[in-house]
Amino acid sequence: MWIMRQAGRYLPEYHQAKGNHDFFECCRSPEIASTLTLQPIERYDGLLDAAIIFSDILVVPQALGMEVRMVDGVGPQFPHPLRSPSDEQYSQIMEKEVDVLKELGYVMDAITLTRKKLDGRVPLYGFSGAPWTLLCYMVEGGGSKMFIQSKTWVFRYRKEAKALLRKISEVVVEYLAQQVVAGAQILQVFDSWAGELGPREFRDLALPELRWISAHLPKRIRELGEEVVPLVVFAKGAWYALEDLCESGYDVVGLDWLHDPAEAVKIARGRVVLQGNADPGVYMGARGRSRK
Repeated sequence: MWIMRQAGRYLPEYHQAKGNHDFFECCRSPEIASTLTLQPIERYDGLLDAAIIFSDILVVPQALGMEVRMVDGVGPQFPHPLRSPSDEQYSQIMEKEVDVLKELGYVMDAITLTRKKLDGRVPLYGFSGAPWTLLCYMVEGGGSKMFIQSKTWVFRYRKEAKALLRKISEVVVEYLAQQVVAGAQILQVFDSWAGELGPREFRDLALPELRWISAHLPKRIRELGEEVVPLVVFAKGAWYALEDLCESGYDVVGLDWLHDPAEAVKIARGRVVLQGNADPGVYMGARGRSRK
C-alpha cells in the first residue's frame, strides 16, 4: 500500500513547529523542514516505510528567478506569471545560469540534517516537480481548472515551450543530483498535471523531458562521486502513457486511481516496479461505515 504524503497540516505538531512562519520560510529553514519531515515517522513509529523531505516543487521556479508566494486558503501564487515568450521574464529565465547550491542549498542542508536524525530508521526521499508541471504553474500563476495559459503555450508557443521545458529539466537534474550528495536515498519526479495533456501532446512535450532527466541524472550523480539511487516517476492522470512511462528510464512508475492494477501489471511486464493506485478519497466513506 502506497501512501504519499508530506508532514501534514492535519497534525497538531505540524502547526506547533510551523509557528508563525509562512510555508516557504519553513522550507528554507533546515531545522524546521527536518522537524516536519520526521513528524509522521515519529507519530506512526514502525508503520511507515520512508520519509520524504519537507519542501515544495515550486522552489525550482524560485531558483529560476520567479517570485512565488503561498497564500493561506488559496495555495501558491505567482504575482508575475509568464504570459508569453515576449515577456522580459522569459528571456531572463532562459539566460540565467542557475547555481543550484546557492539558490536551493537550504534543501540540501535539510536533507543532510534529516538523514542524521533518521539514523537509518527509514530511507529518505528527495523529489522535484517535472518540467511540464512546473511550466504549468509558471504560466498559470498558480493552480488552475482550465489550464488556459498552459494550453496557449502548447498550441501557440510550442517551440518556446519546449525550450523552457528543457531549461527546467537542466535545473531539475542538477537539483536532484545534489539531493543525492546531501543524503537522499531515492528520488521522485512528480508530474502532477500530466493528465492535462492529451496523448500526442504528452509524448511531444512532457515525456521527452522525463526521459531527458532519467538519462542525464545518473550521469550527473556519478560525476559528483555518488552511487545512483532508484528513480520514481509519477505522471498523474496520464493513464494512456503507462507503456511509454515503463520505457522512460525510471525504476518505479507511480499509478493513480485511474489505472486498473491488473491491467497495469500486464502492460508493465516486470520492466518496472509499480506503486500506488489507491483513490485518496476512499477514506471519506470509511469512517463510521457499518461492516457486515
